[in-house]
Parts: sequence; C-alpha cells; structure tokens
Amino acid sequence: MKKSARPYICTLMIALCTSCSVSKFIPENKYLLDEVRIVSETKEVKPSQFNSYIRQNPNAKWFNLVKIPMRTYCISGVDSTKWINRFFRKIGDAPVIYDESVALKSQEEIEKAVRNMGYMGATVHLDKKTKKDKLKLAYHIHAGHPYTVRHVAYDIDDLLISDYMRQDSAQSLLASGMLFDVNVLDAERQRITKLLQNKGYYKFNKDFLVYQADTTRNTYLVDLTLRLLPYQRRKEDLPQKHRQYKVGEVNFLADDEIMSVQEETLAEFDSLRYKEYNMYYKRKAFLRPQVLVDFNRIRPGELYSEQDVQNTYSNLGRLRALKYSNIRFHEVNGKDSTQLDAYVFLAKNKNKSMAFEVEGTNSAGDLGAAASVSFQHRNVFKGSETFMMKVRGAYEAITGLGGASQDYVNDNYMEYGVESSLNFPQFMFPFLSSNFKKRIRATSEVGLKFTSQVRPEFSRTLASASWSYKWTDRKRMQHRFDLVDVNYVYMPRKSSAFQEYLDDMTQKNSLLKASYENQLVVRTGYSFTYNSAGNVVMRTPTKNSYSIRANIEEAGNLLYAASKLVHPNPKDGEDYVLANIPFAQYVKADFDFAKNFMIDPRNSFVFHIGAGVAYPYGNSKMLPFEKRYFSGGANSVRGWSVRSLGPGVYKGSEDGNMDFINQAGDIKLDLNIEYRTHLFWKLNGAAFVDAGNIWTIRDDSGQEGGLFKFNEFYKQIAVAYGLGIRFDLDYLILRFDGGMKAINPVETGKKRYPVIRPRFSRDFAFHFAVGYPF
Repeated sequence: MKKSARPYICTLMIALCTSCSVSKFIPENKYLLDEVRIVSETKEVKPSQFNSYIRQNPNAKWFNLVKIPMRTYCISGVDSTKWINRFFRKIGDAPVIYDESVALKSQEEIEKAVRNMGYMGATVHLDKKTKKDKLKLAYHIHAGHPYTVRHVAYDIDDLLISDYMRQDSAQSLLASGMLFDVNVLDAERQRITKLLQNKGYYKFNKDFLVYQADTTRNTYLVDLTLRLLPYQRRKEDLPQKHRQYKVGEVNFLADDEIMSVQEETLAEFDSLRYKEYNMYYKRKAFLRPQVLVDFNRIRPGELYSEQDVQNTYSNLGRLRALKYSNIRFHEVNGKDSTQLDAYVFLAKNKNKSMAFEVEGTNSAGDLGAAASVSFQHRNVFKGSETFMMKVRGAYEAITGLGGASQDYVNDNYMEYGVESSLNFPQFMFPFLSSNFKKRIRATSEVGLKFTSQVRPEFSRTLASASWSYKWTDRKRMQHRFDLVDVNYVYMPRKSSAFQEYLDDMTQKNSLLKASYENQLVVRTGYSFTYNSAGNVVMRTPTKNSYSIRANIEEAGNLLYAASKLVHPNPKDGEDYVLANIPFAQYVKADFDFAKNFMIDPRNSFVFHIGAGVAYPYGNSKMLPFEKRYFSGGANSVRGWSVRSLGPGVYKGSEDGNMDFINQAGDIKLDLNIEYRTHLFWKLNGAAFVDAGNIWTIRDDSGQEGGLFKFNEFYKQIAVAYGLGIRFDLDYLILRFDGGMKAINPVETGKKRYPVIRPRFSRDFAFHFAVGYPF
C-alpha cells in the first residue's frame, strides 16, 4: 500500500511545483524583487534603524526561510474569473514586482534620515543585481563625517519662561559634544513645550521655539542657539508676550447631546454649586458631586496645566457610569484677561445589563450542560460603583458506575452556584488621606461566591470571600493587592464506598485524601506586572519588548498567631482549627520573565522563564491542592497534556494513566523558546522548544521520585518541541499548538529520548488556548 502510493505523491509534488511558477506573473522587462538589504559603512549608523523607510519589501518568508504565501498565490491560474484562482490569490501574496520609482523614493528618505542624525554630507546609492527575472537590491549608506554641537546658547527674552527652563535644565536633551541630530533637537522643543503648557501657557506650541545653527568653515562643529519667538496669532498681528492662564470656573455638564456652551444653553439645565464647582444636569444628577470633584484634577484658581487635563480624562475614563467625557476651555471676555473657564461634558452610560450563557460539557464521555445568568449595574450608589451577580447551574449524566452503592443519593452530577462582586473606582480603606486616594488610581473590589456540587460519591460546598485592590502606574505597571481572600471547602457527605476507597488509599496517597477533606484557606497576596510595550495581552507586539510578573502570598499566619495565644499547644498534637476546620499555613512566590525580539515586522523570537516555589509550614504539612503547581499543557511544556508531567520522575498511577491528584508539586520551572512568524491573512505560525518540570519539597510515598534535589533536578527536566497556529482576530487570538516529547525524564535508556525515535501516538499532545502562552 505504502509503496504503491509513492508514485502518486511524487507526481502530486511535481505538479504542485510546476503549477506555482512565478514567471507567469512577472511582466516582460520586469523583475521579481527577491531581496532587499541596507548596508552601512559606519558602525554608529545601524541599518536596522532605517527598515521603516523601505517602501517596497520582497515577499514574506515563513520562518524566514520559504516564500510559501507567494507560492500559494502562484498556484492560481492566469484567469482571475475562476473561483479557485481567486481563492488562492486571496490567501496568498502576489509576487512583488520591482518598482524603480519606489526604490528611489526610499533612497531619498533614508538619505534624509541619515542627514537628520547629524551626518549632513551623507549619501545613499542603490546596488542592483539581476539574475534571470529576479532582482536583489541593496541600499548602501555612505554617512561621512558627523557634525557635532560645540556650544549651546539660549536667546529667551521672557524672564519667567527663562526661569522655568533654567529650573528644568537637568532634563535638557541639549549638550556640548552631542551629534547635531535633528530628531533630538525637535524632541527638546516638544519637551519645553510640554513644560510650559503645564505652567499655564495655554496657547504655547513648539513653533514658538526655533534654532539658529552656525558652522565654522572647513570644520564639523556647530554653534547652536535656541530662540523664543513672541506670541502672534496671525502674521499681521503685533508681537506680544506669552501669557500665563489661570483656571476660573470649573463646570460639569451631564448631558449626552450638548457639546458646546452658551449662556442661553445653560439656562435649560438644573444646577447646584458644590464647594468651588458648578454642576449642571437635566432631570436627576446621576453621579454624586463628591465623586466628580475627587476624579477631577482641574482646580479653580490654579495655573492651567495640560497634564491636569490628561489626568482628568484618565480618571473619568475609569468611571464605568460614563460613556465618554470631553473637556473644553473658554477664555473669559475682557481686555488682557488670562482666565479660562473649564467645561467638563459627561455622557451617561447604560446602567444595567443582563447576559445569558449556555454551554455543553463532556467529561471523559459523560455529557452535560450548563447555563448561567448574570446581571450588572454600573452605578449602584451614584458613585460609578459596579455590582455584578451571576447565577450558574450545571448537570452531567454520569455513566459507568456499574454496581452503584445503595447509599448513593443520586446517579448524576449537579452543580449550582452564585457569585457577586462590588467594584469601587477608588482605594476604599479607612484612615487614608484623600490625597493618597487621588494619587493612587486604584479600584477596590469585594467578592462573594458560593458553589454546591452533588455527585454520587460525595457532596461538596465551596464558599469564598475576598477584598482586593488593583491599580495601574504609567500604563505599564499593574499592581494587585489581595487584602484578604477566604476560601472554605466543606464536605457534608461521602458515600461509604467512597470513604472506604479514601481510607484504603491513605497509606499510598495522602494527597488524595487531603483533597476530599474540609479545608480553610485565609490568604493575603500581592502581584506585580510590568510590560514595556504596554497592554499587549491580546495583540501582537510590534517592537522589542519584555514583561515581568511577580507574585507573593501567604496564608494562615494571623490565624496561627491568634490560635497560639489562646492554646499554646493544640489538642492531641493535631493542627489548630477554626470552626473545627484545620486552616492552611504556607508562603508562595512566583516569577515570570518574557523577552520579545522583533527580527522584522513579520518575524519575532520570544524567550520565557517561569519559576515558583511554595512552602507549607506550621499548621500545614502540605499545600492545598488548588495552590500546588502542575506542569504540561498549553502554557507549559507542550509535549505533555495538562497536569500529566511530574513531579520529578514520578510515573503516575500504577495502571499507567494520568494521576491529576498526585501530579502536582511545590516547585516549578518552565523554560520556553518560540519563533513566531506571520503566515498569511490572519494566520500566524510558531515553532517552539519547551523545557521544565515540577517537584515536591517533602518526600511523599504517593509521589515516588518527585522530591527536589539540587544534584539531580537538572536531570529531570523534560523537553518538548512543536509547531503552532495562531488565528489573530485583533480582539482575540485563538491558539492551536501541537507538541512532541523530546526528552522524557520518566523513562530510561532509549525511551528517555523520544526525539530520536518519535512515536506520534505516544509522544504527541494537542492544545487549544486563547491568547499567547507568554
């Protein structure tokens, strides 16, 4: 069978190669642009700085190797009316035909960019090499000798502006000895403009700052002078001094339609004056005046500040009761008046919403369904507080129970639960000053959750309560502080058969029994996230970036200290309890680092390392199951399915199946390398290598080979490799990854290295996920 198929496969491949000839799409006397390079003879002038000026690039290559998108396009025939030809052209890339005029334009822009860097005599020439119908193009940069600034002087007639600039001189971008870089000179104008706009100069822009550059003959030195031009609204107006403006009245207008202000328009509104602010509204005020004052940064009587305006926009944007906001300033009429009245327009958002979800489930062949209804109110107490409540129910028909015990109360699985949360747009905590609350742009959230699960073998109740804070700093750093997070697990019923099973397994598997006992976890935690590219969780990065995530949490320490004061020694040497339930005591810390290197706009290389350690002590001999680490899955070592790797060289259950309870640990290490490339349309591809494992801190007979040892752990690191497809929908990324085992630490001998003798049925794992793995 296999031998007879070979001729057909070979014939198909030959037909595919001949049918996707590029020549039929290249016009006569034209060339396919096969390669573009930028070459610089000056070390300081790096070619990568000018990639954005290239207006015509060759066809993209998958993984920087093969031009598959172009080959796909060329499978189509010349007749564009046929649907099959249109299909291949849509998913592929048309061959890029070299255009001399576009190349000359790119040459001109690169030359201008190099000269702006201070190499005033720089030239760029084109080097073209043709072979048959293909052309390779190189832009050769001859930078020459750079011009440097010998002396910097300032010609500022306005003494107040001069004083502001002198006070901020430490931030100046200008200095003797610097390159005569036009980009830096313009950045300095923008910096000074921003400084003055925050000092009351409402009408100031960078065009009032100009440079005068004097060069000495036969030298490459420049004497630079920065001059301040007087204020002129129009060329025919007389020059005058730049004026500082102060904020007069601050008015809030709550209306969806009005976007301009006139005295007769305001007469249609109801109004009130709160402290120093005017509030105008129709019908009823939907936000408390105190909330608007707290989130506003524009203060009456203070100098105008552009930064205050932007901070006000940012703060108001956090109020979910608002659809949008708009801020306008009007000059107060009068000769030589320097007062600005501020008008803050507020459009009301829809307060209430409901959502209904239905889903199907399949757990090991047992079919079921789940449904949920959620309700949300975005302005509960007229302070933009968001209240959410969700009710969920699930049912699953369990099969294969066989000789079911008579003490089973039912034969199926049922779950119902309710969760609610109340979110405040401020840092809600007693004894904090109002200045601190305004400085920290935090949200506070209180949450409650209750879930009841009824199975044939047992019934379980889960309840939780939390109080947490979230805030963002400079749009790149995110903080979360969980002041208190209480999780309670109660097992009101266990069937006699299930209890006997747990008792029989106690000697072999202490983790299994602990997972089905009453538990209480009272934790406090803090997490920090930094992303140098901003919020790119659901979008593809476009430049080199990196991210850091750190988390630390502890549980049970306060309860342990209180219990120790009341009872120095617990009864019969057992654990301390609260409401007859032992509480967990542990400390846990995680760290993740990811670095993204952009090769070009279509290709990138990503490196990731993740590590974590958790240590139970005091009142706990082991971690709660939910707090333990696991390995394998879509975001870990992708040659293994989720929760199927480790700890250490633990082989799983005796029957060779996965053991989710035992395949968990106290220490985790993940190392990942991924090459990402754009394929075509909205599809991206990836090739990856993953490594990692988990380990336990204490030796356990139920997890043989899982103990972490410094002299052995590196021998127990699993390695996998594979390929992935990402479907980028801009707002959502669907990910499909296929991983193969390369090094399996559980096996010995030849089986330890499946990369040499791979077996698809044994070594392959498929994963579906949303978003990037790191």
